[in-house]
Amino acid sequence: MATMSGQAGPTDACYMLIQPRLDEETPNLQTLKRNLERGTDKIKAEALQQVITAAVQGETHEQLLMHIIRFVMPTRDKALKKLLLLYWEICPMYDGDGKLKQETILICNSLLHDLQHPNEYIRGSTLRFLCKLRENELLEPLIGPTRNCLSHRHSYVRMNAIEAVSSIYQHLPHLIPDAPELINEVLQSEADMTCRRNALVMLTQHATSLAVAWLKDNANQVSEFEELLQLAVIDLIRRSARDFAAEKALFIRCIFELLNASSSAVKFEAATTLVTLSGNPAAVKAAASCYIALATKESDNNIRVIVLEQLDRLRSRYEGIIDDLVMDLLRVLTAPDLDVRRQVLDIVMKLTSRRNIDDIISVLKKELIKTLSDTVDYEKNTDYRLLLIQTIHACAAKFPEVAASVVELFLSSISEFGASSATDAILFIREVAGNQDLRPDIIKHLVASFMDFRAGKVIRGALWILGEYAETPEEIRQVWVRLREAIGELPLLAAEQRELEAADGAETAAAADSKTTSASRRILPDGTYATESSLTAKTPDASSLKLDTKPPLRAVLLHSDFFTGTVLASTLTKLVLRFARSVEATEEQQVNSLCAEAMLIMTGIIRIGQSSFVTTPIDEDSYDRVLACIRALEYMDEDAEVLTEAFISDSQNAFSRMVKGESKRTADEERQQDKDSAVQVDDGIEFRLLAPANQGANAEDSLEHDIELATGEVESRAAVSKLDSVVQLTGFSDAVYAEAYVNVNQYNILLDIMVVNQTNTTLRNLSIEFSTLGDLKLMEKPTSYNVAPYSFSSVKASIKVSSTETGVIFGTIVYDGPSVNDTHTIVLNDIHVDIMEYIRPARCDEAQFHSMWTEFEWENKVNMSTTKEAAENLDLRAYLQHIMKATNMACLTPDNALAGDCGFLSANLYARSIFGEDALANISIEKPTADSPITGHIRIRAKTQGIALSLGDKISAAKVSL
Repeated sequence: MATMSGQAGPTDACYMLIQPRLDEETPNLQTLKRNLERGTDKIKAEALQQVITAAVQGETHEQLLMHIIRFVMPTRDKALKKLLLLYWEICPMYDGDGKLKQETILICNSLLHDLQHPNEYIRGSTLRFLCKLRENELLEPLIGPTRNCLSHRHSYVRMNAIEAVSSIYQHLPHLIPDAPELINEVLQSEADMTCRRNALVMLTQHATSLAVAWLKDNANQVSEFEELLQLAVIDLIRRSARDFAAEKALFIRCIFELLNASSSAVKFEAATTLVTLSGNPAAVKAAASCYIALATKESDNNIRVIVLEQLDRLRSRYEGIIDDLVMDLLRVLTAPDLDVRRQVLDIVMKLTSRRNIDDIISVLKKELIKTLSDTVDYEKNTDYRLLLIQTIHACAAKFPEVAASVVELFLSSISEFGASSATDAILFIREVAGNQDLRPDIIKHLVASFMDFRAGKVIRGALWILGEYAETPEEIRQVWVRLREAIGELPLLAAEQRELEAADGAETAAAADSKTTSASRRILPDGTYATESSLTAKTPDASSLKLDTKPPLRAVLLHSDFFTGTVLASTLTKLVLRFARSVEATEEQQVNSLCAEAMLIMTGIIRIGQSSFVTTPIDEDSYDRVLACIRALEYMDEDAEVLTEAFISDSQNAFSRMVKGESKRTADEERQQDKDSAVQVDDGIEFRLLAPANQGANAEDSLEHDIELATGEVESRAAVSKLDSVVQLTGFSDAVYAEAYVNVNQYNILLDIMVVNQTNTTLRNLSIEFSTLGDLKLMEKPTSYNVAPYSFSSVKASIKVSSTETGVIFGTIVYDGPSVNDTHTIVLNDIHVDIMEYIRPARCDEAQFHSMWTEFEWENKVNMSTTKEAAENLDLRAYLQHIMKATNMACLTPDNALAGDCGFLSANLYARSIFGEDALANISIEKPTADSPITGHIRIRAKTQGIALSLGDKISAAKVSL
């Protein structure tokens, strides 16, 4: 966009962006001239608005500059003067040779008069406009009036005068060499807080020593300053802390006072600055306490999230120092937002130690009980309850000494939990059931609460625990009685048939009484009346039986949940085998009775699965598993040792391996995190005061680092050259050669395009027009400019990214030829945005994965097949690693489940985008023999179609690369 700095160029600053009205047509040049010459102030203002809008869109209207100077500039209308200042920012002030036009002297004269105008707002707006001027010829005559405005009676004028002096001194210091001393005098005598803030910012940038001297003189008044001035003081301390190390005590004292300021922004900045000045535990605790207070008192959830992220960074940097503040942090759980609560609990887990674990568990238990009694917002309470249970589970796993109190709470309340919460609770109980001291109470509570379980996962977990840990004959008898009660009347199929026949008989008897006759009078074609009667009767239906009123095990079987049926069969087999081993030979009759009853129940499971009472028949795997349990009981006397080892010993060993594998994975992740932040014993010690700028211990807290984070200029790929991200847009033989460096930031893409004129003529009005495909949006249209023969220029364009999917950027280069109507167009090569820039590996538990898998509606299935040559030196595990690397996804399947030699592999993959979008994948591949190719498929599921298709393309490309 063109500015006062001269002919429009690609690196010129953009001060405004105007959306043109689509319902209005832009008037032609003659109409604009007539309106500017003869119209009223209102008509001139409308015409000038149209000129400004056209100029922003690239239509400069250079012929109108003199008309505006002659007929609009002399006006006294304040709105029109404001529009004039906007026009001066974008009007073409330079001729073709790069020199200022002669007409600009008239503009300078008008600005000089406005700087001496009696109206303070005209003066102030003119002074603000001077901040955007960069021309020595225009600014030099205006220096005197600008200096005089520093002592104006109105604070608005003084405020903008300070800004103007600062801008002029920054870009053209020779015009006002004594600016720092001048502003320092203003700062010493100024009473208005906004003017003092602007003056302090100017001194901070250009004369830090004067700013520090002023702070020393006014340190006792820092707490009484207004918010803007306090923020300026904090900025001064951050910038000058390295160069003025002798004043560190003064800086820390000022920052400590600002921690108690009334403004939340001041508190946050003060806490952030304090930890950059000192790593003393007292300073770190003060900063953390300030963060916690902000997170507790602020009502905006976005602010809470930002503060908690800063607190988490502080925790990771100063391990163990802020552990004592964990109870204060738990007060943030009063926030209603679930994301804030999740973030709080995540930090609490990292702050947990043996000193505070009891207090943390006590608070979490109170919160859990509160969710059971509060029924105002059921859905949020359910999610929060699940989050609390998962946190308590993690705490108890990390510190086993608190497991007893947690188990007691879970067992007493598990019947009141929802399905997901109860599932997580039963998984925790399964893990701690191995403790010999807790096992009797667990068995007792599970037996007492078993009839209240309704979810299949909860019932399966309870059955496994009862079958695995009920060892004494008395416990087995109690469990057996409760299981029989949960199953209901035997045999299963015969009982259901009798119940259905009884229901049919009752409905048939009631149908005779419930027959209703309805009569209505109708007119026949011949005009006479007739009476029409209808008889209705109700037919009984088997599906009308309510399954929710049946015992829990019977209900899940009739709901076609035969996986639970297989777990029930395995549990019954374990109980019979363990009972036969623990009782004496004189009780053989009781053993035979339990064995017969167990076989009757298993047979009923199979017959129910093959009947018409279920919507889905029993699957082959469940059928084979139940049948295997029946045969095991049939040959129990002959193969007792083998069966005991298979059903009891091997089951315990498998569970032990699973728990160890999960513990190993967690330990590896923690070890990797520690490794990333670990310091080797032979590493050099960095002293902040001796380190170069932006290096050393506190480089990450420097102001320049914050600016780089905000602009996305942090080197995330230091080892990769920028040349790897250069895309050639045109050919070498084209009149204009163009190439683009694609810099992908978090939420936008910055295109830095180099344009080379390969002709011997000047290319006029050269512009690059971009269009996007996908969820990409061009933020602003690049302006047009002239390129001299055999010279080059640079164009920058910013494109906003709103979702995770592969996008395409395409466009053209348009420029004018020698003649008037001669326009040339060059089509650019497409720029493809890689989805891998936004996908990050992530982890979730099995329940969350299956929940999202059921919820997401977009699925993309990619068939996999390799050649024999590619599969010769590639096993299934290596192929899985290749797919994970290509898709940037993490494997959720435990390593022990993938271990061993097998010709088949199935695993779940998961990733999350920076926009919070989830991507799921299930890979199922096989390699029957060593010399056979790898075949199979990958199913990808996501909430949006773009992610599913883009990941499918990546997998297809990875398949081809082999």
